[in-house]
Amino acid sequence: MKGEKGDIGIAGPVGVVGFPGAPGLPGIVVQCEKGNVGSLMEDGGTLKKSVANLEIAINFDFVRRVGQKFFVSYNKRDSFSSAVEFCTQQGLELALPQSEEENSILTQIFGDIYKEAWINVNNNKAEGNFETDMKNRPLTFTKWGEGQPDKSIQDTGCTRLSENGVWQVTSECFLNAYIICQI
Repeated sequence: MKGEKGDIGIAGPVGVVGFPGAPGLPGIVVQCEKGNVGSLMEDGGTLKKSVANLEIAINFDFVRRVGQKFFVSYNKRDSFSSAVEFCTQQGLELALPQSEEENSILTQIFGDIYKEAWINVNNNKAEGNFETDMKNRPLTFTKWGEGQPDKSIQDTGCTRLSENGVWQVTSECFLNAYIICQI
């Protein structure tokens, strides 16, 4: 049969195994330092978190990503307290833009008629004077409209993002505005 050892074929008989060749050039040596391994593990953790966030985000009607943050919504409108409650039930927070880019992205949810969304600014003047978020963390970005935050609001006021991207505190927290959460 052809192909068996010792058969004579067109190329001739199979010969004897030869001597080993000369050694090859040395490869690149990589030192595994503790810092490198830790960095790889951190990257893996970041990747896992990003995938988990994406899995949450794809369930919403409105999804916008800015950097590592996702803004999500079902394009529903309700009161400020309902907005906070909804986002909390989802394990998320009410949206709070941290840059002009994020602020602008949030206005993309607006429809033809309704052009306001609730944002995560502390609604109790005594606790944060509208300069902190709902967890009393200082605001790092603001885009208050003229005369805002409204100094005439004494107790509770809720912050809306308007169609032109400016923030406005209102005492009418019962009004319906878009609910946008952030991941």
